[in-house]
Amino acid sequence: MTNSFSELTFNTRAFRNPDIVTSLVKQINQLADGVAESLGRPVQIMEVCGGHTHAIFHSGIDQLLNENIEFIHGPGCPVCVLPAQAIDKATWVAQQADTILATFGDVLRVPGAKGSLQQIQAQGADIRILYSPLDVTQLAFDNPTKKIVFFAIGFDTTMPSIALTIQSAKQQHIQNLKFLCYHIRLMPTLTTLLDTGEAELDGFIGPGHVSIVLGSECYQPIAAKYHKPLVIAGFEPIDVLQALHMLLLQLSQQRCEIENAYSRVVSKQGNVLVQQTMNEVFKNSELNWRGLGNVANSVGSLQPEYAQFDGSLVAPQSSPCECDDSKYCADVLIGKRKPNQCPLFGRSCTPESPLGALMVSSEGACAAYYKYKQIPFNESQPEYSEDA
Repeated sequence: MTNSFSELTFNTRAFRNPDIVTSLVKQINQLADGVAESLGRPVQIMEVCGGHTHAIFHSGIDQLLNENIEFIHGPGCPVCVLPAQAIDKATWVAQQADTILATFGDVLRVPGAKGSLQQIQAQGADIRILYSPLDVTQLAFDNPTKKIVFFAIGFDTTMPSIALTIQSAKQQHIQNLKFLCYHIRLMPTLTTLLDTGEAELDGFIGPGHVSIVLGSECYQPIAAKYHKPLVIAGFEPIDVLQALHMLLLQLSQQRCEIENAYSRVVSKQGNVLVQQTMNEVFKNSELNWRGLGNVANSVGSLQPEYAQFDGSLVAPQSSPCECDDSKYCADVLIGKRKPNQCPLFGRSCTPESPLGALMVSSEGACAAYYKYKQIPFNESQPEYSEDA
């Protein structure tokens, strides 16, 4: 099986080959039965990335696997972990005179204490959706009498493009541009999650996109300190299944290693030049993230030499927001609950009228459940208990 997989080309159809899928599923289920028997419970695997959550449900992988494998959905969605006070700060900025707020489209509908950016936009705020961070420099040139603020979010994956944009703005001496940065570092997020001990985890499916930047070596503390295996995966069905097979093989052999099932794009060291650029522009700071609380060294704030572009310095400081969704969304983000265990799921909280970020984001676990799981809302949702 390994040989057949390694000989696959980059053709999408090959990574969905039904014969290889069938063979992998059979092997995975057999391994899961053995590991679950030794554990006395189902094997609990966390897919860190929200993109993997959607890939698993979209391709029906969860329906092919038996009851001895349980997926725990991780905090790897930047829109989902974004604290509500970040939305409130961006909302405040967007409402200031002669200001244009630019951001990515997936954050527009995330609710804050004072509404979403989409609602503020409907009230007249000038909010622009950009597809590339570099577009914001042109926006600043085209509107010299306006203050341009870029609301930048994402994990380590998006930090390089933002860093390059900030460097470009400095080189071009752009004076009317600021950046409101909420970039979350993956490794402090994972270690904080493990330190809390809220979720019983046996291993991780590691994120593909972040690993292209960071490399596979950065995950060694997950195995060395926390004794959890992690296998980096791509996003095609066979990518995910191969990573799951490698994880279960480790568990069955009582091994704990960092392995790479996405070697066609992920290297051991990652993109060193990109990492250097990130470190030149950003420094690590502490921030309170949804579901995780205060996480040290988790947010990329600007280095002193780029302080002129720091939008957080002109926006008011805000206290953590206790929104109605917080207790439910937080539990889903750290793997303590499943989306359908929230009493709001599919009732008052839907993609059309989301109460929380996990239902808004294209990588959110709640959005994935709503779109793919087709859970009967009137009979499948357990009562929510803070003590359960």
